[in-house]
Amino acid sequence: MGQDIKISPSILSADFARLGEEVRAIDAAGCDYVHVDVMDGHFVPNLTIGPGVIKAIRPHTQKPLDVHLMIDPAQPFLKEYAEAGADIITVHAEADKHLDRSVQAIRNLGKKAGVSLNPATPESVLEYVLDGIDLILVMSVNPGFGGQSFLTSQLPKIARIREMIGDRVIDLEVDGGVNSGTIKSVVDAGADVLVAGSAVFKGSDYRTTIQALRDAAA
Repeated sequence: MGQDIKISPSILSADFARLGEEVRAIDAAGCDYVHVDVMDGHFVPNLTIGPGVIKAIRPHTQKPLDVHLMIDPAQPFLKEYAEAGADIITVHAEADKHLDRSVQAIRNLGKKAGVSLNPATPESVLEYVLDGIDLILVMSVNPGFGGQSFLTSQLPKIARIREMIGDRVIDLEVDGGVNSGTIKSVVDAGADVLVAGSAVFKGSDYRTTIQALRDAAA
């Protein structure tokens, strides 16, 4: 499976003063997706970026913009993020009273729909939306900040979700503490999209870092 993984660097760890340049750099370095963490200071204890920034970075890459909405509510803003240039829009099960409606709304906007689960959220919440989603994002840290350590408690959950997916075409993404030391266990559990923030942006040679993650996964 190591050969089939996708790397989605989180620009939360990038240099915000040079964001367009950073996006071009990870694109040239061979990333598969560009992960954009949107936080509202309400659902999670941090405040990051909105649709204006997504619109600004959109011209800098042809890679899919993997937009993770850590906001509550998300539904009123889905159209804005779609129009800003998001390709994948992921909402949190915990922040959405009408998860199926949000998933359908994202699909109706012509975008791929994702659902994210916090560490304490059981995978059972996915059961009735599985046939309408394109991506499942398992948080392997408590969301809100970059640079946290991986929670090994999430490995059995990842494995159970992989079983739930079966032969459906759904990305199984993991975000939080993914680095060269943890990536193999995450991939072995069944993940195929890996979000890496500080693990990618900590050095200056993004190509070598991204390749090192692929090698460690394999």
